[in-house]
Amino acid sequence: MMTMYPETVQLIQEKMPTVFPGAVLRFIAGETQETQVFGQAALLPKTEPMTKDHLFDLASLTKVICTTTVLLKLWDQGKIEMEAPLTRWLPAFKDDRVTIKHLLTHTAAINTWIPHRDQLGAAALRKAYLQLESSDTIGQTVNYTDTGTILLGFLLEELYQKPVTEIFQEEVLTPLGMKNSGFPPFPPSQLPLIVPTQQQPDGSILRGITHDPKARVLGNHAGNAGLFSTVDDLTLFVQLLLANGQQQGAPLFSEKVMQALAQRQTPESTKPRTYGWDLLGAPYQLFHTGYTGTFLAVDIPNKKAFIFLSNRVHPVDHRESYLGHRDEILQCYLKESAE
Repeated sequence: MMTMYPETVQLIQEKMPTVFPGAVLRFIAGETQETQVFGQAALLPKTEPMTKDHLFDLASLTKVICTTTVLLKLWDQGKIEMEAPLTRWLPAFKDDRVTIKHLLTHTAAINTWIPHRDQLGAAALRKAYLQLESSDTIGQTVNYTDTGTILLGFLLEELYQKPVTEIFQEEVLTPLGMKNSGFPPFPPSQLPLIVPTQQQPDGSILRGITHDPKARVLGNHAGNAGLFSTVDDLTLFVQLLLANGQQQGAPLFSEKVMQALAQRQTPESTKPRTYGWDLLGAPYQLFHTGYTGTFLAVDIPNKKAFIFLSNRVHPVDHRESYLGHRDEILQCYLKESAE
């Protein structure tokens, strides 16, 4: 079939099945959309073909689709201030130097080490996160972590007085019509359409269970990971951004938010990032990845986007080699889409 980006599609096909067993991609350019479905959704315990309707564990894409989006809405409504300390709304957190902006831009310089982290239950893990502190380089360096959005999830729970997954459902998924997206636990009837991830030491395979160990423990209280979604639902989210925050004529984001998103919010000496998102190229594109083999590239000025969903952690996680392959795919797409 004809494709909008033949080099990118060919490169992805060449990387299967060694880099990832299967993938679903969608290219968006103005009113045009192209969807490609490749390979297998599962290899173990048996092979299952990939479909367009499979749900993927999005891992850290949760940060931008859910956590960042809700915080931007609150900022838009004047309910929070980016430069205000987190402790104003989350007094249980100890370090009053840390602002919402620091956490959203990964410039909080928090020492994220938690002893015996993977042995802790949800309550103990929450307590440990609330006791973390920043270093003297706060605001000066970009260091991507999960800690920032975990703390921001706790902040949202203080403001709304409900679990963060309920907030995400009410503020993002439902308004955008993302009907096939959600958080564990999933009903058994839905599991066949969920792409499995990693095989565990006991031989079991995660399916419909969050891959990220911290989010798995925190359950309905994790702001860093846990969202499962389909390419169609993600398209609804991406189209909101491409439409400058307007959804069917009603603004989900004001012009203020969209302008702020398009601007670098980190110091010039560091990696360019905006609220929640990584920034690529010039003029900037929004970009974010998910550990499980997913990414979004959203070029608002040119009304283009690339949704990439793979199951690269199934059944084994080869992270170091994958990163180079992912960057190669991204660079190929950026080159082709600019032509």
